Amino acid sequence: MRAPKKHKSLPQSFFKRETTSVARDLLGNILVYGNYQGFIIETEAYRGLDDEASHAFKGATPRAAIMFGPPGLSYVYLIYGIYSCFNVVTEPDGSPGAVLIRGIQLISPHPSRLEGPGKLTRTLGITRKDNGRDLTADPTFYIKEGRSVANFETTSRIGIQKAQEKLWRFVAPVLKL
Repeated sequence: MRAPKKHKSLPQSFFKRETTSVARDLLGNILVYGNYQGFIIETEAYRGLDDEASHAFKGATPRAAIMFGPPGLSYVYLIYGIYSCFNVVTEPDGSPGAVLIRGIQLISPHPSRLEGPGKLTRTLGITRKDNGRDLTADPTFYIKEGRSVANFETTSRIGIQKAQEKLWRFVAPVLKL
């Protein structure tokens, strides 16, 4: 009998860095969720106490406690009572941060672009039940090395009322499969 195939997720040290750096560096890497795989093409960074748009701005509330670590966990929450949003926890333990994955370019099972965090989670089936999963150790939900993206766009974040001046949204160009 064969040993199960090990996956090659990004290590916790990748996520245990400053949030905006992780958000930029996630572009081009591959999100794996069950049978789905896709290049990450759009992210937004949310830090803690210096970012009024962050869930962690007011401290470790029940909703935001996961943003305080450990890095590499999934943070999935509901917006408008309808849509799940998938984030990756960043920063060292105790320092809150997370990166919202806003879009991917599916590689499999069928090539297409999923733009918008609600469309992404609906298509892949990511729900609040996935909150707190360890993306560095989970064999069915993780991020692995993809390709380097040098020419990306930096803009203000979408759909927020506070801290709109922060240019913490990162968008990759179309990646050739």
